[in-house]
Amino acid sequence: MMLMSLPMYAVSPADVEAFAGVLRQKLRQLGLASTPDRLNWPQDLFSHWQAPDLLLSQTCGFPLMESLPQVQLVGTFSYHAPGCDGFRYRSFLLAREEDAGLHLAGFRHRRLAFNSTDSQSGYNSLRALVAPLAKDGTFFSRATATGSHRESLHYVQQNLADLAAIDCVTLELLRRSEPRSLSGLAVIGQTAAVPGLPLITSPETSAEDLAILRQALHDIVDEPISHPLLIEGFTEVPRQAYRVISQMKALAQAFGVSELMPALQKTT
Repeated sequence: MMLMSLPMYAVSPADVEAFAGVLRQKLRQLGLASTPDRLNWPQDLFSHWQAPDLLLSQTCGFPLMESLPQVQLVGTFSYHAPGCDGFRYRSFLLAREEDAGLHLAGFRHRRLAFNSTDSQSGYNSLRALVAPLAKDGTFFSRATATGSHRESLHYVQQNLADLAAIDCVTLELLRRSEPRSLSGLAVIGQTAAVPGLPLITSPETSAEDLAILRQALHDIVDEPISHPLLIEGFTEVPRQAYRVISQMKALAQAFGVSELMPALQKTT
């Protein structure tokens, strides 16, 4: 059996498991006999995404362009959430309500919380946004990797950071299921929209099986099981559509911003 995971929007793992169960049935009905019996929840996502027996997973657009040239792109979901535009999504900038009147420039020399440096929504998109505002390659006084969007929000709530860029789909899922995680916070801006989180498969997946995957994904978006995950469409997006993500990185570098962690912080 091959591997299947949907790790990126697992605010409610039970909803993800239920969705995967229906997807599994559709894949088997369409003749994909190698459909796995269970969903994987890998600890090492990067190794999982490179597995030769990967049938389906969801990654982020930044690692797709930077680190996963060999995987096949299946497509991407569209989500019913503020900030989404068809198959494109963006991040919202969250700060404490006391800073709600500030624009992004007002957060110069303030503290950032981000999920990880390989995140388009939490890091790369914001890096491109602050780069024109940076001085000597620096904008924030401190940047802390928290490991997740949920934890970045917690950092801002607890005054351990002042700003975080949060994936708009994650934000809407949290608003519906964990509203306390947004208590005391306000949106002060947004990033540019890019194609949504890519669904990928192994380079060894056959053209026939890839076609079955796409058909099942087209079919499942019309099922009620998709609604709790905010899924409302599926698009077979070409890899070249994600070049905008690499362009964001290049834009920031052109302004001298290769990373958001201040040089002083890196030496401490």
